[in-house]
Amino acid sequence: MTRERAQAAAVHPVTDPVSMRRWLARVPVTREFPPDLTATLRAHSSLYVIEMSTAPGCLPCADLWSRLNELRSRYGWRIRTVSGEEALLRSGRLGLPWVGHPVAWVRPQNDPSRMIPIAIGTDHAPNLARNLYLSAKMLTGVRPAVAVRAMSKFTGIVGAPARPTTKTRR
Repeated sequence: MTRERAQAAAVHPVTDPVSMRRWLARVPVTREFPPDLTATLRAHSSLYVIEMSTAPGCLPCADLWSRLNELRSRYGWRIRTVSGEEALLRSGRLGLPWVGHPVAWVRPQNDPSRMIPIAIGTDHAPNLARNLYLSAKMLTGVRPAVAVRAMSKFTGIVGAPARPTTKTRR
């Protein structure tokens, strides 16, 4: 399988709520959590910030934003958006192919150069909570190889790219 075919199989651009729900229904939901998940997420909320990319009219972006806001309410983590240009740079820095919005990262409040991706596309809140937990563990010293294997896989449910507008000359 070529890299392009593998990437196409892992990316699911959506333009309507029905197709987004259909793709999300195929994503497994985390059911088992470490016993210290709640305590860890609450304790680390002042140390880290969640940053996500977004785009106008991006349905998966709005969905991810609402799920992250649920987690913000439950655990106290700050959330902010980053520009599309910043998102592209970050993805490139981490060696991730750019597949579209949304992408979410966790980084220390005081260190914008250290970041861990927690979502490429929207996802279920339990999967996001697990990835938040693992990113906090990695940023505080747990071996990345262990934590990355335990992360929920990225869904790739992203907004469909905007179609270029055509201007007619007269």
